[in-house]
Amino acid sequence: MKKILATTIAAASLLQAFAMSASAADLVRTEPPAAPDVSGGVKIGYLDCEIGGGVGYVLGSSKQIDCVFQPTSSGESPEHYSGALRKFGVDLGFTTRGRLLWAVFAPTAGYHRGSLAGLYQGATAEATLVGGVGTNVLFGGTSGSIHLQTISVTGQLGLNVAATGTSMTLSPEG
Repeated sequence: MKKILATTIAAASLLQAFAMSASAADLVRTEPPAAPDVSGGVKIGYLDCEIGGGVGYVLGSSKQIDCVFQPTSSGESPEHYSGALRKFGVDLGFTTRGRLLWAVFAPTAGYHRGSLAGLYQGATAEATLVGGVGTNVLFGGTSGSIHLQTISVTGQLGLNVAATGTSMTLSPEG
């Protein structure tokens, strides 16, 4: 029990420091934060995800996720994805809703519809007391041709502390 408490306090301290330096997690923000350029890649848009609420069951959680890919080129229409965000590790509390923003990169300026589908894996750290912030480091996708910005920022509402291994599965809708 002491190890879980110590891990929870360490995760909360780390997230508090991160929250003070990251203003991009505001849930009412209408535009995604600017993302740094990735060498060898072209930013082709943003993936804006709404995360369903849920309860952390000490050792993990699973939440529905609905995303809209908004291409940076004006001639392309938005593309919708759905899936699941699964966490395994210390995940205590509940959230009512959340929002996740990613910059999307490709080797060239184009992409094919459905290219963001796939499995992304990595780690998550977050702390929530009414309103909260978190960060995700996830890698993966479809054969590595399209990738999400390595680190994302999450904003959410609830009461939660988490430091977990995370996987996100995306499937195109329609």
